[in-house]
Amino acid sequence: MTDKINKRVARVFNEVAAAIESGEFGDKKKIGLTLLDSEHGIEELKKAAQLAENKYNDLEVDLIGCEGDKCSCLADAHSIMDQKLDNNELDAAVTLHYSFPLGVSTVGRVVTPGQGKEMLIATTTGTTDTNRVPSMLKNTIYGIAAAKSLGIEKPTVGILNVEGARLVEKNLQKLKENGYEFEFATSVRADGGSVMRGNDLLLGVPDIMVTDTLTGNMLMKIFSAFNTGGQYEAVGYGYGPGIGTNFDKLIGIVSRASGAPVIANAIKFMAEVSKGNLLEITKAEMKAANNAGLKDIISEIKSSSSKAEAETVKEPTKKVTDEEIAGIDILEIDAAKNSLWKKDIYAETGMGCSGPVILIAEDDEAKAREELKNAGFIE
Repeated sequence: MTDKINKRVARVFNEVAAAIESGEFGDKKKIGLTLLDSEHGIEELKKAAQLAENKYNDLEVDLIGCEGDKCSCLADAHSIMDQKLDNNELDAAVTLHYSFPLGVSTVGRVVTPGQGKEMLIATTTGTTDTNRVPSMLKNTIYGIAAAKSLGIEKPTVGILNVEGARLVEKNLQKLKENGYEFEFATSVRADGGSVMRGNDLLLGVPDIMVTDTLTGNMLMKIFSAFNTGGQYEAVGYGYGPGIGTNFDKLIGIVSRASGAPVIANAIKFMAEVSKGNLLEITKAEMKAANNAGLKDIISEIKSSSSKAEAETVKEPTKKVTDEEIAGIDILEIDAAKNSLWKKDIYAETGMGCSGPVILIAEDDEAKAREELKNAGFIE
């Protein structure tokens, strides 16, 4: 703890010295940016960092993955990034292909083509919950927290018309009646309502568009790359910060297809939510929602949709999970994990860039794949 405090104090003194030298004072946020695995190469990421620093005076970028960092792969860069965040050497970071734990998902930010309005999409990557309706209820809270951290005091909420939207609307209304304060957006279509159509999506009617994560991920790609043919994301602010009840790091996501303009905006986005105290606001919003009955509502939904009592499985001895097994449906990810636990194979759940994954130790990967195949979870 003392070492962390000393590093923080040293950083403050360095910032003061730099401010005196430049004549620019203020809360300058330091944002990390990993440089590996972009489809557009390292130079595109470096260009984004330079663009962000030139365009925004309230931040500086720490490049992670250069020669001095001794990074051979993105996992090495993530380790360095996580350590710097833990040591308060960074206020936030931007990276790609980060495996957030179950319960954490990202709130993206787009510029809509209808009227050039900014809109948050909750959520865009990660897994908030393995059940669709509880997931979207939590996504709403995460979206509200992100909006408030950006200075939107009373953000409006719209629910994209996907499977489960009406149930989400019904249960959000319960939260509202129980004292959780937020405002529903109203569709521009003649019949109105808070369930949003495609027209509302293009116009950016709500401040926050609530949807399931995989739909949100697809929407981010469409909004970001609809003018470029899909291979280069040129518009928007990226897939946003990972938000979860017990997640205490500010890590924002871009994709392998994100270009310099989007990455630069993503860096700015993370500086803004850092200044806006996103982590503290998330805790406050979740507390308020739980006081209004969110946990009880989610328990009721899961109980009514469950066909059988969940089987209790003993957790094996924990291991470092450094390999991923993909190809498992989100609704079966917990069952797949439990099937491995029954065989005394330690596993965790997470989200890769193409969907849910089982996280497994390298020396258990072959055996885990065999067990998952025998159980019918993978081919």
